[in-house]
Parts: sequence; structure tokens; C-alpha cells
Amino acid sequence: MKEKRVADSQTEQTYLMRPKYLNGYGKLFGGQLMGWIDEIASIVAMRHSESEITTAAIDNLNFKESASVDDVIVLRGKITHVGRTSMEVRVDTYVESRRGIRKIINRAYVVMVAVDDCQHPKPVPGLLVETEAEKAEWEGGEKRYALRKQRRIEGY
Repeated sequence: MKEKRVADSQTEQTYLMRPKYLNGYGKLFGGQLMGWIDEIASIVAMRHSESEITTAAIDNLNFKESASVDDVIVLRGKITHVGRTSMEVRVDTYVESRRGIRKIINRAYVVMVAVDDCQHPKPVPGLLVETEAEKAEWEGGEKRYALRKQRRIEGY
């Protein structure tokens, strides 16, 4: 199976904050953001694996800042690590100023699994890491994979 580059599946999505996305405090509802994160991670994983996928875990979800009505929200997703059937996708969420300056408000790591027509896991292409940043993400992905494996052993 041919390796793919990180850039081959990188995805960006933009939203305009509307009142329907707000919680009782007038800020972006965390559940809405989680839905957007899962959606963009799914697209990244489908592009990489060229198959159907399922979400296995949202490994890390850090809310750094909030967003309000009329803010422009940008989500960027990219593959950071792959296993035999799984893919780790990093999704960064930004609030973008009217001048185009982005400030990160959230980072999440999502584990997606490629599945066949019977919903059984299937192999995915390898990942060609080309830059120092991609190599650092890969190494971080190795550590997160080991931590997830340990948590499963502990029944976490």
C-alpha cells in the first residue's frame, strides 16, 4: 500500500458563529465544537484511507479560549500518525480576526479507524513524514498511542 503525504488529506473548514452555536453564556457551545471536530477529522481520515471510517476516540480536547457571535471559526485537520488500521488526526480550531489573524482556541487529537463494507477494520496507507514538524507530530503520536494502549490495559 502506497504511503501518502500529510498534505494529501489536510482539510480546512470555516464557520461564522451564529446564535444557534452559543451556550447560555453567549460563547461557543462545546458540544457544537466537538461535532465540527469529529466531522473534519472524519474527512481527513477518509481522504487518507480512501475508505469509510469510524471514530474510535477523541484523545485530547483542550479548550484554550472561547468564541462569540459573529466570530469566524476555522478548523484545520491533518494526519499526524497512522497504525495498521487507525489514523490519528490533529484538529486545531482558531478564531480569525477581520484582518485574517488567527488565534488558537482549541486543539484535539482524534483517532479514526478505516472500515470495510462489513464494518471491520482495514489497513490504511502509511504516512510519509517530510518536515521536522511532521516528524515531531509523528513522535508525539507514538507516545499518545502507547498511552492509549496502557489506558486500555488498565480499563480506562
